[in-house]
Amino acid sequence: MPTVLAAPGELARVAERIRDGDASAEDEFVRQFSERVRTFVSMRTRDAELARDLGQEIMVHSLTALRRGQVRDLERVGAFVYGTARNILNNHFRTSRQDQSEELRTDLPAATPTPVEQFEARQRQTLVRRALARLDRSDSRILLMTLVDGSKPGEIAARLGLTSEVVRARKSRALKKVMEHISALSRTAP
Repeated sequence: MPTVLAAPGELARVAERIRDGDASAEDEFVRQFSERVRTFVSMRTRDAELARDLGQEIMVHSLTALRRGQVRDLERVGAFVYGTARNILNNHFRTSRQDQSEELRTDLPAATPTPVEQFEARQRQTLVRRALARLDRSDSRILLMTLVDGSKPGEIAARLGLTSEVVRARKSRALKKVMEHISALSRTAP
């Protein structure tokens, strides 16, 4: 059963003593917050073991910040502890979601395109080739250097003796022409 939470002024004095290196103040701080923090975390995680682990991490982080004098307003040390708890919980949930999505990605077999998908991909390639063939040679080259080689406008400009702004404008215009031509060809295709 947690003790009655001390008043903000008392907690501020405990925090000052921790900053000054008083080990008994650290014990008091842990008595004041550890059970509350564990309950707070347990309500959000619904996992007693995880709540114990994260609760310890929160208490260590809070004590370390107090020892180093990193808590600006000692009158609000409780708010600092619960803010720390929220941050650690959010980090835990964020990293666990990332871990789960990475596991899902690695567990899935590589999808083999169906014959229909392969045919559609060849059709799209044909349309793109036809659209590129209708472009001015230098515009086509700028577009290919950007999309295929991954070159930046500055690099392309240096190779072709143009300015970056000219390269950007020509790339934009070429993309627009390609898209318009593909759209027109796809509307007339059987």
